[in-house]
Amino acid sequence: MIELQGVGQYYGARAVLRDVDLRVDAGEILVVLGPNGMGKTTLLRVMAGVLQPQVGQVLVDGVGRRSSVENELAIRQKVFFLPDDMWLPAQMSVIDWLYAVGKTWQVETPRLARHIELLLEMFDLQHQENANLKSLSTGQKKKVSLCAAMVSDCPILLLDEPFSGGLDSAGILALVHVLRQLRERQDRTVVLTTPVAELVDRVASRVAIVRDGTITALGTVDELRAGFGTDTTLNEVLEQLVRPGSVESIQKYLEWGGKS
Repeated sequence: MIELQGVGQYYGARAVLRDVDLRVDAGEILVVLGPNGMGKTTLLRVMAGVLQPQVGQVLVDGVGRRSSVENELAIRQKVFFLPDDMWLPAQMSVIDWLYAVGKTWQVETPRLARHIELLLEMFDLQHQENANLKSLSTGQKKKVSLCAAMVSDCPILLLDEPFSGGLDSAGILALVHVLRQLRERQDRTVVLTTPVAELVDRVASRVAIVRDGTITALGTVDELRAGFGTDTTLNEVLEQLVRPGSVESIQKYLEWGGKS
């Protein structure tokens, strides 16, 4: 369980997060949804302990992040944070990197070996296992990063835009199936961010919509749709809540059509 209590974060004089209260229950998948520049990544980085909130606090299993060295180390053993562009050691091979990640989180070797084997097969990386990470394409590096998050066996996964970064359709499909299984098993807590709504209803237990650093709406997909009609898509809900004038702006442009 993750809890944010009155969290505020500033870049200079600009408030990126404003008095955010949020509770993520154990075993759920929370999708943080919103356009770019609204505070999604900052919210996740605060949860991950990469940033210390300038206002408020973050609790993981009731323990404050950065409250002490011992507490922070214990929390980091439970949490894997995957940024949208993960650093990878250029000269290390895929297989060596994944073993290094697993060992860092103290995964036993037999389980780690089998887990890596299955992940590489699922993401179609089995022929690149001995390749240096610098030789991989952007999409392949994204897949390796996702594999690293999974092999950690951390009970809490914080994933910043996991569907972006050149991930191909097969990789997206694989990730969707993995997240759906995690949601059904409820044995891992996942928070992920995305600027688009197309895949959210397939993986999310709940959705938090972020606008200008605040949680504008929070609930299940059906709960969010309820206020706008049963035929409304989640993307339309997002537009209405975050950019209510976007449909009119699009229509104006289409009607103009490049006329002088």
